[in-house]
Order: sequence, then structure tokens, then C-alpha cells
Amino acid sequence: MQEINNTRYFQVQKEQEVQARDIIALVYKALTEKGYNPVNQIVGYVMSGDPTYITSHNNARSLIMKVERDEILEELLDDYIERNLK
Repeated sequence: MQEINNTRYFQVQKEQEVQARDIIALVYKALTEKGYNPVNQIVGYVMSGDPTYITSHNNARSLIMKVERDEILEELLDDYIERNLK
């Protein structure tokens, strides 16, 4: 009966935070493996928000939906600027 009166501590482990850069790389690889043009497919997804542009191969569709589309665009633009304008 004493256990009913005691407060138990329950800790949920947080899901590991995923970086947009890592997701883009995984999605790119999955699209390439399935024979799609990854640039066209990712652009289609970013512009429309329609996840069917991304294959479900290797869980790519679920992964890309874990980050906001503006985060994907920001990551791509940052990389472009870093490589071409600095």
C-alpha cells in the first residue's frame, strides 16, 4: 500500500534530433537508388509540400516530413552560398 502514496518518476527518451542536411542526403540517396532524378523530386516536394514526390524507399518519405520545407530550403541555400559566393 505504501507504493500508492509514492510518486514514480517516468522518463521518456527524446528522439534524436535530426539535421536537415542529413535527411537531404538520405533522401537524395534513396531517390537515386530508385532511379529518380533527386533534384527534380526534392524541388517538387519543397514547392508543393506533396510527399508523394519522395519515394518511400528506405523510409525517405517519412524522414523528409520530419523537417519543415523552409528548413530544407534554408539548408540548400546556405550550402549554395557557402560553395559559390564566399
